[in-house]
Amino acid sequence: MAIIGITLVVGSLAVVVNIRSSTMKSKAQEYELRYETLQAQLAKEKERSAELKWRSDYVQTKQYIEKVAKEKLGMVKEDEILLKPSNPQ
Repeated sequence: MAIIGITLVVGSLAVVVNIRSSTMKSKAQEYELRYETLQAQLAKEKERSAELKWRSDYVQTKQYIEKVAKEKLGMVKEDEILLKPSNPQ
């Protein structure tokens, strides 16, 4: 009778361990997929950060200020001549 009881306990433990093992494997796969997704997002954000850093540096240059002054404000340098096309009629 004791042997049957021990066998039942060991068998039920084996079933529980097997179920937990399969659950852990599926969780591990989910975590691996999430890790890869997060790594891709991290790479994208690092690229974006580098672009923003470059943009931040560029915005502070004289070249950018001149470009904005010409395009948005219509300003020209002292030694530049502004030519406008005539209206064909």
